[in-house]
Amino acid sequence: MRFAALLVALGIIFSSVSAFADDVTAAQGVIRAQEQAFARDDATAAYSYAAPAIKEIFSAPDIFMSMVQNGYAPVYRHKSFEFGESKNEGNWIAQRVHIVDANGEAWEALYTLEQQADGSYKITGCSLLKAGQAV
Repeated sequence: MRFAALLVALGIIFSSVSAFADDVTAAQGVIRAQEQAFARDDATAAYSYAAPAIKEIFSAPDIFMSMVQNGYAPVYRHKSFEFGESKNEGNWIAQRVHIVDANGEAWEALYTLEQQADGSYKITGCSLLKAGQAV
């Protein structure tokens, strides 16, 4: 009986780990797709990955793109863009991204994403700090 309970418990744990991995993979896919849209200067595609709250602030793709170009240059143009650790809490994911900008300077971005009613993830924010800079 204990063995059966242990198997059930292990099954639940592994299915939770698998679900977490699937959610992180989906969130990273959204971030990567937006990053590639920035590289193509495709404001409409980049904007499509933003959460509704971001779209309320930036009411059109060109306004959103201008904000990214002016306030998030390392995200907009870079030499490298690599995923770091991630954290999942409920329907939220926080994903670190290590960036080397066009000038060779290292940055740390923290993306937050929220799962939408349709199951997709949308980007709710991005905090950007130079690597090694105190929070």
